[in-house]
Amino acid sequence: MKYRLLVAVEVIEFLEGLSQPARERLWRRFRQILNNPEQFSDYTAMDSNGRTLDVNVHAGIAIHYWEDLPDRHVKILELQNADR
Repeated sequence: MKYRLLVAVEVIEFLEGLSQPARERLWRRFRQILNNPEQFSDYTAMDSNGRTLDVNVHAGIAIHYWEDLPDRHVKILELQNADR
């Protein structure tokens, strides 16, 4: 199934605070997640609405995303520094 990538404004604001190489690494990962969302889920977490989100930890950042099957979107909803 072909998906469309949607990125929350808060994610873009987080990215703006990173170095250019770090931003580029994360954008590459976003595209990888878009092409195969199930492959990149390291664990799941609940959002404030009780929805289950997939989380991928990449380059020290936890990427919280949701595969919205009815709308055929992969939504990147939150980035957080990952615990080490």
